[in-house]
Amino acid sequence: MFQSKRILAATLASLAFTAPSMAQDSDIRSGFVQMLADGINALGDFVFSTINIFGLEVEWIVAFLALPMIILTLYFGFVNVTSFKRAWRIVKGDYHDDSADGEVTQFQALATALSGTVGLGNIAGVAVAISTGGPGATFWMVLIGFCAMTLKFAECTLGVKYRDVRADGTVAGGPMYYLERGLKTRGEGWSKTGKFLAWSYALLALPTLLQVAQVNQSFEAVAAVTGIDSESSRWGFGVIMALLTAIVIIGGIKSIASVTARLVPAMAGIYIVGALIIIGSHITEVPAAFVTIFESAFSLEAGMGGLIGTIIIAMQRAVYSTEAGLGSATMAHAAAKTNEPVSEGMVALMEPFVDTVVVSTMTALVIVITGVYLDQSGAAGISLTSTAFGSVISWFPWVLAVAAFLFAYSTIISWGYYSGKVWEFLFGGSSQSMNLFKIIFCVALVPGAVFSVSEVYTLMDSMFFLMAVPNVIGIYLMAPELKRDLKDYLARLRSGEIKANT
Repeated sequence: MFQSKRILAATLASLAFTAPSMAQDSDIRSGFVQMLADGINALGDFVFSTINIFGLEVEWIVAFLALPMIILTLYFGFVNVTSFKRAWRIVKGDYHDDSADGEVTQFQALATALSGTVGLGNIAGVAVAISTGGPGATFWMVLIGFCAMTLKFAECTLGVKYRDVRADGTVAGGPMYYLERGLKTRGEGWSKTGKFLAWSYALLALPTLLQVAQVNQSFEAVAAVTGIDSESSRWGFGVIMALLTAIVIIGGIKSIASVTARLVPAMAGIYIVGALIIIGSHITEVPAAFVTIFESAFSLEAGMGGLIGTIIIAMQRAVYSTEAGLGSATMAHAAAKTNEPVSEGMVALMEPFVDTVVVSTMTALVIVITGVYLDQSGAAGISLTSTAFGSVISWFPWVLAVAAFLFAYSTIISWGYYSGKVWEFLFGGSSQSMNLFKIIFCVALVPGAVFSVSEVYTLMDSMFFLMAVPNVIGIYLMAPELKRDLKDYLARLRSGEIKANT
């Protein structure tokens, strides 16, 4: 561990010294960034290519991800509604079993997963959706987030059921494991299918170690209040974020869970209080804001194509915000101390509710009631959200900058854990292998602030949507099994076989 710390420190310190000189050499920097930007745009063109459905051009990947959210919500009998109260009791620890396998409590697992979802997708992503799709995008984001609760339940239940509990008590889980192990239980004929889906997922998920969107948007928040926005400052900010990330991810899931269990409530509290202050100061305008959102959601001023376009934009932002279907959160939930996979699935369904139904709605209300989305100055992403807050509380953009930094930081360290599990599956979990991963992950953060908002979101959306393909296919195949497990768990609760601690 100490060796990896020294290697990381030396590597990042080297970058800290070279970053300003890289910034001064505009030709080299511009050529390097442009090459990456061209690759990002090409990737986006492929992932978001369209298909013709009833005369409308719809991005195939968006339709692919929207369907399981709706289908599974119906198939599992609206488990996102019927089990919500029970999920809250589980999070509180009413059914906690300290002797169960796992490394962290169910609350800590939820906090770690939430730190990866409650973040800049709720601050910047909502602003991007509104600035490009209008206020109506908020309605579709919330609706999709509501259905995403069921998809999150399904994948996290599988994550615990088929996790790998090692002799030393450590846990490895995620789509790589439940796709391979879960389908293998269906018989020899399914073994190859499971292995193919598992490895496909891992290979497609590996590029998510490039957490550039978090670095980019947290820098934009800081730059908005400090006025410091130069090439050298962008590179320097990336180095600082990389160093801070290295400090935490070296400690593994227990270190990450310890940090996120404190950071998530604090940063969410800061942001929500600020949003409530602004909403409260415009309380008489809130009904009109909801009307604007609802009317815009079904507006046909731009034709049916415009409506579909708004829904697609909302879908992109909602998937990035909730991460439902991506399988990433299952890696955190797999570490929860429980022997009841379904109970952890119920805990997981709270994530989309918190991050999209609650936090994203608050962000949207702030943007709509302040009217900043009508400004044609071109502000987008977190800059638009910052402007909205600043229009009511002049000094709040400073608080938002701090909150955005914490949101980004917690998301990055959570994804450091997720990406590490993918790396471990592909390349093994030896100390040398994991040290190499940590170096690559941290160094890859450095150039994040250099790209534009559209480039970082195109990159992240493309990677996230692609990795969801094998995961969703596997969930479809294992849905009947999940339904049986859900019925069995509920029956044991009703019979008293599973008892609460209080």
